Amino acid sequence: MPDFRTEKDLLGERQVPAQALYGVHTDRALENFPLAGRPVNRELIHAFGAVKLACARTNHELGWWDEEKARAIEEACQEMMAGKLDSHVVVDALQGGAGTSTNMNVNEVLANRALEILGRPPGDYCTVSPLADINLHQSTNDTYPSALKVAAINLLRNLEREVVALQEEFQGKEKAFAHVVKVGRTQLQDAVLVTLGREMSAYAEAFSRDRWRIYKCEERLRVLNLGGTAVGTGLAAPRQYIFRVTEKLKAITGIGLARAENLFEATQNNDVFVEVSGILKACATNLLKTAGDLRLLSSGPDAGFGEIRLPPRQSGSSIMPDKINPVIPEAVSQAALQVMGYDQTIAVAVALGNLELNAFLPLIADALLNSLDLLTNACSILRRHCVAGLVADEERCRLHVAGATATVTALVDEIGYQAAQELSLAAKETGRPIVELAVERGLMTREHFEQLVSPESVTRLGSPLRKDEHEKRT
Repeated sequence: MPDFRTEKDLLGERQVPAQALYGVHTDRALENFPLAGRPVNRELIHAFGAVKLACARTNHELGWWDEEKARAIEEACQEMMAGKLDSHVVVDALQGGAGTSTNMNVNEVLANRALEILGRPPGDYCTVSPLADINLHQSTNDTYPSALKVAAINLLRNLEREVVALQEEFQGKEKAFAHVVKVGRTQLQDAVLVTLGREMSAYAEAFSRDRWRIYKCEERLRVLNLGGTAVGTGLAAPRQYIFRVTEKLKAITGIGLARAENLFEATQNNDVFVEVSGILKACATNLLKTAGDLRLLSSGPDAGFGEIRLPPRQSGSSIMPDKINPVIPEAVSQAALQVMGYDQTIAVAVALGNLELNAFLPLIADALLNSLDLLTNACSILRRHCVAGLVADEERCRLHVAGATATVTALVDEIGYQAAQELSLAAKETGRPIVELAVERGLMTREHFEQLVSPESVTRLGSPLRKDEHEKRT
């Protein structure tokens, strides 16, 4: 068997590895675009398999191929959907040509795989052609963005599941820590008493909003320009094909897809990806804030806040014995920051589209799908490796409450602002616990003090006192 086969395109002949499933267009792309050093996102390849399968079934239904040829092409598309052909889609994630190199790599792989199924050698394009058959009634300009939207929806669903799981993990901690009174802080300064459970509830609620936003994102991505071919006019595609192909893709994916009413506009504009990316940035913001709080609350642990203990994941230093770093929140923070950077990239790339097409779809796809992967993985490791094993240092929280002048805020309704301020100053000057000074001054009993700083009191919404009672006591 020869080591290479000869293929030709518009620019001439090239030698392609004899058994490769890719062809001349992919070979040129490998030479032209050594940029990111990684292939396109796997989910985009799988989605391309679904798009090509929808196109193939529509063409078969319209009588363009015989049964044997149609069966081979459809089987190849199904294999791509299942991830069995990932290793053959080898073009770089970043490329010129609005994604043509990716589309052609997919076309060549599907054609050559169909040839294998038919018992023919790779490169026998008279039997199955990457262009005349696999790309029949299509263009990169409608298949690429359609595949990107299908891929994004699939990854959004993965992300939603992980966000829900993270939300539920924090809700579990909310219940577990409901009894732990601690010092709440504003501007990193002692402020009022709260519970650790209430802090956990805030994180859960933030991720609940993320979950809802992510769920609604899918609606923005369901409208496709498939069938519009080059610029949305459906050039060279039969009307019956245009009206059927999106419905075929809907049935294949199980996603509620719809053909754009204005295929021309849907081909030209990509602002929907900016909208979706903005939602992902909001999720990244919550991850970054939450991870930062977990680092602060676990800081020290002896000379910092030390109010929670994170699961020890790895040794933290090559020189400092027994040092454990908050590596999971740090890793999650970096993922969140990367997503924020990707958001800006997507916005600029979409804005740089010209006239009837955006040439920078590969960059948009890479940034969007990578953002989805990063956020999904970040939520997963934060939940599994950090939040699930997080424990409260209840004794540390009690010591903070006993020694913090912020505790007097819980007494204001009972003794008034002026008396509370004097009590706070006395505690600072003497170093004595607030409870001792309050009892000594006859302001309240120890039992009443404990009631005022109990979990029920510090988490109660508003004051239970009426105006006349408040004035009487103060």
